[in-house]
Amino acid sequence: MGWHRELLIGFDLETTGTDPREARIVTAAVIEVRGGQPIGRREWLADPGVEIPAEAVAVHGISNERAAAEGSPADQVADTVADVLVAYWRTGVPVVAYNAAFDLTLLSAELRRYGLPSLMERLGIDPAPVIDPYTIDRWADRYRRGKRNLEAVCTEYGVPLDSAHDASADALAAARLACAIAGRHPKIAALGPAELHRRQIEWYAEWAADFQSFLRRKGDAAAVVDGTWPLRELADEPV
Repeated sequence: MGWHRELLIGFDLETTGTDPREARIVTAAVIEVRGGQPIGRREWLADPGVEIPAEAVAVHGISNERAAAEGSPADQVADTVADVLVAYWRTGVPVVAYNAAFDLTLLSAELRRYGLPSLMERLGIDPAPVIDPYTIDRWADRYRRGKRNLEAVCTEYGVPLDSAHDASADALAAARLACAIAGRHPKIAALGPAELHRRQIEWYAEWAADFQSFLRRKGDAAAVVDGTWPLRELADEPV
């Protein structure tokens, strides 16, 4: 039948910033999707414990006042989200996240920040399978011009995205986008989730090496592009 017609778990975080090792969770969403249609969802609003910068508020619309008044403690949100994702992975259900290396690294940094068990400690193995439409599309349609953000790629594949930078909307769009990419590229659809996960590790590393070489040719001799996916290493010290 193909993995894209089975149960998928869309996952997204909206945060205080763009560095996954330092930013904090503001909202999170986990959406169950089958055949492109949502069949269940869980959403969280966190009090990140730090000020949400104005530029982040402008993106996702969650004010400091609302986060403080309505948000759950950040450690509780991170702990619960991690448990929910791990429960799906234990049964082999793929977690779909657009630019997964950002969201999963940020969640892992939050867990470490609060002294909570890591995803690997909870699961017993590396988190998998993960499906990242960003990584897959970049490999499958390498030479397509234009942006590769979620909005642009959704437009390319005809996937609706009603409220960009809303965690639930982005999580649902990511899952639907994974299905659309598989529908356009039969070779992607034919891979099992475990094999697709392994391929994405390779594709992401290849892209990072190519991009790093490009930056160095352009004059940035010290450019380093992290090629680890879907979870980047954290510093030895808690962040």
